[in-house]
Amino acid sequence: MKVALNTQIFLGAVFGVALGMGFAKLGPDAAVSKQGIYFCSLLSNLFMDLLKMVLVPLVFTSIAVGVAKLRMHGQLHRVWLSTLGFFVVSMALAIMLGVAAANLFEPGKGLNLDLFNNASPNFAAKQMSFEQFVASFLHGLFVNPFAALAQANILAIVMFALLLGIALVVGGDRYRNILLLLQEGLELMLRLVGWIMRLAPFGIMALLAQLLATQNLALLSSLAEFVAVVIGTTLLHGLVVLPMLLLLIAKVSPLKFFLGAREALITAFATSSSSATLPVTLRCVEQHLHVKPGIAGFVVPLGATVNMDGTALYEAAAALFVANLAGIELDLAQQLIVCFTTMIAAIGAPGIPSAGMVTMMMVLQSVGLPTEAIAILLPIDRLLDTVRTMVNVEGDMVGSLVVQRLSER
Repeated sequence: MKVALNTQIFLGAVFGVALGMGFAKLGPDAAVSKQGIYFCSLLSNLFMDLLKMVLVPLVFTSIAVGVAKLRMHGQLHRVWLSTLGFFVVSMALAIMLGVAAANLFEPGKGLNLDLFNNASPNFAAKQMSFEQFVASFLHGLFVNPFAALAQANILAIVMFALLLGIALVVGGDRYRNILLLLQEGLELMLRLVGWIMRLAPFGIMALLAQLLATQNLALLSSLAEFVAVVIGTTLLHGLVVLPMLLLLIAKVSPLKFFLGAREALITAFATSSSSATLPVTLRCVEQHLHVKPGIAGFVVPLGATVNMDGTALYEAAAALFVANLAGIELDLAQQLIVCFTTMIAAIGAPGIPSAGMVTMMMVLQSVGLPTEAIAILLPIDRLLDTVRTMVNVEGDMVGSLVVQRLSER
């Protein structure tokens, strides 16, 4: 019987915690602890290096292909603009909510994990005026793409991929060979990610064992606090923010909406997959919420790929949580970069769970945060994924109603 990857990661996390606590009980000077921690560091570094190896090509191809796929809907100009406008607004609200909650509750504050500090020794938080930030931010966006790819300059790579994707949309069939090449490159990167993820249970085990062998157990209580903050904030977005947008723009009662959408929301919660829920979502939107098939057939499938409110909220909050664990103070400028990168990461994320972890690395690297933190985030990812996928699907359904209302005007 084949054990699911999520189960393997969970078991690896449990074993890593037990191993780390065993090393801590023996003491860092014990020969067994020294050898065990050394072996764990080798294994964890191998896992992290493999992920960093595929990060840049995966980010580049996924965002370029994701934007280029919009070309097939070019004839629906008004619906297209309304849909993208709503997706951007709803994700921006989700990100601001996640950042605000992370700043208010400050999960992980005061721990200052030494492992993370050692992982990013070159981080330097510079205080800049708003004018300096704008100039620096724009200067960092438009860089020689080959230099950006070689130096893993995430923001510049994202911007070039966006522009390339837009050029492919405008060019249409003229550039179909380039689009095909990028699609095959994306498929190739996803295959590599699939191979690397077979090491994930061992990499997570090694990282957690190394963490707990050298840190106190306050890390676990901080993690529980972070889970509570993310779930609470995600539910707030799903139960208050999205229904308010629905009521204000589409003039639809939230109660009527939830009664019509409940089948899709339950399916999303159970499967943790927007793509797997897509047939149920379309049925609920067309039959229960009475959205025209033409609009539903465009907005919902596009939203399953592009509109990720729950994911964007989680990644923004996670970046600030990691900064707290590493003892790094992110100023307003750096938090704005996190918000921008999070939105682009959510839009360009491929529809597989393991690729979501790579986009999380992209958000962390955009402001120099240690990517080793995914060792802490992965074991709780399955739990959080149920709630955020439900909100992702809810956002798609709300979007279809909003777009129908706007197109009728």
